[in-house]
Amino acid sequence: MTTVREPRIKPVSIADLRPTQITVGMREVDEKRRHWREKKTAKGAEFLGEHMIPVILGPKQRHYVTDHHHLCRALHEEGVEFILTNVVADLSDVEPDSFWFFLDNRSWIYPFDEKGKRRPYDAIPKSVDKLVDDPYRSIAGELRRLGGYAKDTVPFSEFLWADFLRRRIKRKLIDADFTAATGEALRLAKSVDANYLPGWCGPVSD
Repeated sequence: MTTVREPRIKPVSIADLRPTQITVGMREVDEKRRHWREKKTAKGAEFLGEHMIPVILGPKQRHYVTDHHHLCRALHEEGVEFILTNVVADLSDVEPDSFWFFLDNRSWIYPFDEKGKRRPYDAIPKSVDKLVDDPYRSIAGELRRLGGYAKDTVPFSEFLWADFLRRRIKRKLIDADFTAATGEALRLAKSVDANYLPGWCGPVSD
């Protein structure tokens, strides 16, 4: 393996980017789409230059996204064709089976579906437009923005919070009243039950 930090000045087609997870929170994607619409006319090029996508080069020189799946999906939905990437590792010479096993053991993939169930590697979509909506990931993203927990470097930390909330908040509440579900998530985030999660901010005393 070659570990590198090499910005790719030549843009990569967003349609050719390979996800390393199965789901995204579509509410978060929609928010990023709105943000892009505000930026694209006056500062679109600057925004894209500041948001290079970290990728791993895999078999057949394919680009596997390690972060910013929501942004990639949002830009794709908005018709953006190309984006700059930052190569964090070159595994292009590794056999496919070993490639996925290595990524899994480095916590560079998250092969869990919208129900929180682990799936085989081949269930991971082959393009960002095939990523599946997980409403609990949207709740987790909104919870962090509200200060329910701190941003953390633990890989896929938002998904760990989503899994925590999935076991405690009914899906029908999210579908019926996202605001109420977020309020319940904020209460749960401050409980001691969540103290094992990355970015936990501790309980709030009365």
